[in-house]
Amino acid sequence: MHLKLSKPLAFIDIETTGINVTTDRIIELSIFKVNIDYSTETITYRINPGIPIPPESTKIHGIKDDDVKDCPVFSALAVKINNVLSNCDIAGYNSNRFDIPILVEEFYRAEIDFDISKRKLVDVQNIFHKMEQRNLIAAYKFYCNKELKNAHSAEADAKATYEVFVSQLEKYNELKDKDINFLHDFSCAGNFADLIGRIAYNEKGIEIFNFGKHKGKIVSEVLKKEPSYYNWMMDSDFPLSTKRVLTAIKLRDFNK
Repeated sequence: MHLKLSKPLAFIDIETTGINVTTDRIIELSIFKVNIDYSTETITYRINPGIPIPPESTKIHGIKDDDVKDCPVFSALAVKINNVLSNCDIAGYNSNRFDIPILVEEFYRAEIDFDISKRKLVDVQNIFHKMEQRNLIAAYKFYCNKELKNAHSAEADAKATYEVFVSQLEKYNELKDKDINFLHDFSCAGNFADLIGRIAYNEKGIEIFNFGKHKGKIVSEVLKKEPSYYNWMMDSDFPLSTKRVLTAIKLRDFNK
């Protein structure tokens, strides 16, 4: 592999009850962990989401309520999963926009502060889209020249994502022998302060709102002029990770 690792790199894939980061829940999590000596290990968890799995979601991943009714809930596995991912950088396919945010939400609900600030995040989909513009099945065919069997099985998708990543490193000269810092920056879809891009950084590195009526405005200035906007966001259906960033900005300015 044309990559030097200073810490393990964990490829994750998650199957869920739906696509809402805030309200949906994880039902399957697979971690394909590449250690610094390039040895690998795979850990997969089936999880009881505590809410019904909609039929439209079952059509995608094939997991039904009965399949997970006797499985542990996320909070019962949270410490174990956190230990597996300890000191790991994280990679995945569309992971920066979905897998990582929803995983962080689950950790927060389990009262575990899963800190990503010191981790590098490599989104293989963003690399793929910058280079070729397609989805995981097509990426697997294009890079690995193989058909992806059991697509939307978390374990199969996590391993396939790893294989695509290795092929990307071998295929593109601009990626060869690059480190995680470079790949983190290269695969980033935007310069965001939170995980789903509701709060971004402007060209001066200052947090700005990236949605709604205050889009493009500096967060701290909006909160000073319109304190109720903070309360509205905290009471609304935003991810806990976004609310934590917002609160940190508010407290930082309050303590100045």
